[in-house]
This record gives sequence, structure tokens and C-alpha cells, in this order.
Amino acid sequence: MPVQCSTVTLTSSITVADGIFAPGHLGELTQQLPFELVDDVLERAGGAQHRLRLLPSRVGVYFVLALALFPQLGYVRVWDKLTAGLRGILHRRPSEKALREVRRRLGVAPLRLLFETLAGPVAQPITPGVRYRCWRTVAFDGCSSTKAPDRPRVCAWLGKHKHRYGTDGYPMLKIMVLCETGTRALLGAVFGPTPEKETGYAEQLLPLLDGGMLLLNDRGFDSDDFLAKAAATGAQLLVRLKGTRTPARWALLPDGSFLTRINGTRLRVIDAHIAVTTAKGLRLEGHYRLATTLTDHRRYPAVELVELYHERWEIESAFYSLRHTLQCGLVLRSQDVAGIQQELWAHLTVYQALRRAMVEAVETLPGTDPDRASFTVALETAKEQLITAANVLPDAGPGRITSALLHDLLPPRQARVNPRRVKCPISRYAAPPDQAQALGASRITSIAVTVHSSAGTGSDGRRDHTLQLLRTNPLRTWRACEIARGIGLDDARGLRAELGRWVREGILRRTGRGIYTLEPEWITPDLHHPSVPPHLTTADRP
Repeated sequence: MPVQCSTVTLTSSITVADGIFAPGHLGELTQQLPFELVDDVLERAGGAQHRLRLLPSRVGVYFVLALALFPQLGYVRVWDKLTAGLRGILHRRPSEKALREVRRRLGVAPLRLLFETLAGPVAQPITPGVRYRCWRTVAFDGCSSTKAPDRPRVCAWLGKHKHRYGTDGYPMLKIMVLCETGTRALLGAVFGPTPEKETGYAEQLLPLLDGGMLLLNDRGFDSDDFLAKAAATGAQLLVRLKGTRTPARWALLPDGSFLTRINGTRLRVIDAHIAVTTAKGLRLEGHYRLATTLTDHRRYPAVELVELYHERWEIESAFYSLRHTLQCGLVLRSQDVAGIQQELWAHLTVYQALRRAMVEAVETLPGTDPDRASFTVALETAKEQLITAANVLPDAGPGRITSALLHDLLPPRQARVNPRRVKCPISRYAAPPDQAQALGASRITSIAVTVHSSAGTGSDGRRDHTLQLLRTNPLRTWRACEIARGIGLDDARGLRAELGRWVREGILRRTGRGIYTLEPEWITPDLHHPSVPPHLTTADRP
């Protein structure tokens, strides 16, 4: 017989639960979601079965999680994936109706509790790219691109987004997460109708913050109330402010930044101009206004914080992995509200289990950044292990997911820029792409960050001039006409409305009709005087 016609027989052994519990697994991902954890969650959520059936509750939980791994397949086909490696063990295959009923019997609570148990920071403190100084970097953000079925019960809950050309074809869900930016793992998540404000959802996740975290937030989370609530958790903040916001200057710092108070929270504001030059010869410029609780300009240089803020965009990659890689951009399969909620918690649980497996893999290779682990490689390997029912229980040595990730590590991250562009505009008369959008992604060759402290104009210049005037004698009271003359105005009538606004902001205090004085906390401290209280001279600590 020719050599090329020779054959070889390969045999392997698998270890799964006994009897009717055998289909209850996720392959190697079962190590992240062990039997004991699922049983405990079912017991706490009241979802355990009262009598043994062909489909025990534990098997039902793993089946729902398997649906998240194969969103494009029907119930029976997913069941076949779960049992493909169990030939000879099972003698009956449940009907599609039975699989649908086990989902209804489980309900939402076990899957939600399973995610909340699994959620949290996953990286060790020494893992590269997950911390700034002694703080773990985290971020809030929302995603509104998850589509639910167009059914009356679903529309009654979510509604449809309306615009001037009609309504969207599908009801949309808004998912809000708190993400560990270094690993893109989730610390918590909530979801609901899209018309609700992002800050309303994010406030539900604020209890997850603690003093060991540095919160990086976008402009949508810069409201006064949200900043105060986030600072009250003990976490440090680095938040981008809207360009229209010009906080009052409490004290100027040598590096060009300045101290301010927003809703009682002491912050340092950094105005930075960023210029990026790309390999294609394009020069892009932008302006960032950041507010941070890291007020010591010597220990935390402004340029360093501006460069750190870029880490916030890692959460966009987390949403891409969840929405497009895991969910394949498909419409959710469930046809009612409870089913949609159960399905989404299952998606979030599987996503978190994959992230935990990815971080465990890269941490076996010291000095490896978690950014180099491929989510697609982890997902496809997990599917293969589920079909073969391999490595359900921990074994000596690295697992298949770890080996695949380390074998196919992504190259180190390169600095590049890709200008945003609306790919599916609502209007057919959308503006054509500009030069930057037409060139697409490009490698960055140089970045120039300039911190400046330009004085405000208009009403904001009046506010700063008023503060300077009142600080010349902060203990006396001032009439509105005296303030107007002091800042160079001929008439105080145009200033009275602004004085009232500054009273509401807590900068001034009204002691009588048309009489004002400076609030004590807005008296500029002498940062080098020994009599200044310690909390005004030392850096905030976690």
C-alpha cells in the first residue's frame, strides 16, 4: 500500500456529568462556569427543578448559554452541538417545544445572577495595561444597536426610535456597561429602552466603583449631579467635558490647568490641543477639556493624563466583540420581554467567561498585554471545544483555548487613527466624506499635546473677572453695581441674571437684595502656605 494511503485511528476520552446531566456543559468554558456555580445560582434564584426530567434545570442553563454561542442556529441544532461529543450516552433528543419550555421554566433570575457572580475585574495588578499608577482604569458607555424582534409585546416595552423620515424597523435596546478598559471585561451591566438617558442607567452601576479605580468617561457623563455621585464612591475621575462648558477658575496651576468646583466636587480642569500627523501626510487637530480629581499637577502631569484618556476608547472594542463578533449583528431570537432579558444576560455571561479565559491565557506569559489576545480566536476555539465536549473539567497543563490564544497572539498595538463616519445616514442628502474620512485608517507618526489656559470670553470672562474682584476682599459684601463697575461694565442690569446663576452654582451667596459675597470654599487657597488645610495641598489618594 502506498504511504499516502495509510491511515491512523485516533481515540479520545471525555469527562462529563453522569446520566441526564451529561448535556449540561460548555466544553472548556465550563471551567469558567462550573457545575457547582450553576447549581448554587439555581438554588439562590429558586430555579432548581422539583423532580428530575429529561431536561434538568442545570442542563437548561447551559443550553441557554449555548444559544448565545450559536445565535444563528435554531434550538434543535444547538442541542445537537451540545450532544455531538456524547454519542452513545443519550438515547432521546428533546423536541423543540421541550427546549422552549425549559427556557420559560428557568426565567430571567438565574441567568442574571450568573452574570453578576461572574462579573468583575479579572486582571492581576501586575498585568500590563490595566492600571494607571495604583488605580485600575474603568469606563462607562452605552450601546444602542441591539435589535429586538418587531412584536407587539416587545414594542410595548422598548418602543421604536422615531425620526423625521419615519421609525426604525426594529425596537432597539440600550446596553450600559462598566468595563475594565485594560481587559475589556465587564464589571456590571444594565439594559432597557433606548429613550432613557445614559446617565440614568450608569447611576445604577455606580455602587460597583471603589477607591481603587480611575473612571474614564466621555462627554455624555459630565453632568454636575453625575460627577458628584461618581466622586462620592471614592473612585478617581478623568472625564471629558463638553466644549460648551467653561467651569469657573478657582486657582490657576503652573502647568496651565486650573482648579474648580462643580457641584461641590473639587476638580482640576485641563484644556489641551492635540495635533496628530499620519503616515499619509494628513494632519488632524482637536481640543480636549478634561476634568479630574487628580489635582496634584506635579505627581500627575497634564500631558500624561491627556494621553491616558485615550484608554477609554477600549470600551468600543468591547461592544464590537459583544454585538458583532458574538451576536453576529443579528436580531435577538426571543419573542417576548422575559425571553429577551434572559437571552441578553446569557450573552453577557458568555462574553465575560471568554474574557476571563483570555486574561488567564495571557497571564501565563508574563509581560503580555491583554490587548494581544484575539476575541475571535477565543470564541471559535470555545465553540469547537463545546462540540467535542473536551476539557469540561480542569486538567493538568494549559487548555485548548489558552494554547490557541498564545499561538495566535495579535501583534503589539500600533498607534493609528480612523476618523469617524456615519456609514448608514438617515438622510439621502448626507454630506460627502471629507479628506480624512476618504483616506481611512492611517498610522500615526507623531502626536503633539499642548496644554493651554486661555481666558474665557463673554459671560465666562465676566465670571472669572468677578471672582478676581471679590477675592481682593473676600470677607466684605458687594452690591451688583459695585461688581459691574469693578469689571468694567457701565450698567449692572445685564449682570444681575448671571449673578443669580452663579448663586445657584454655589459660587456666590446672596445676603440681601442685590448684595452678594463670595462663598468661603471659592476663596483661592495659597497652595504653598503652611496654614492651608492638608486636603488643599496634597494629592487625592485612593
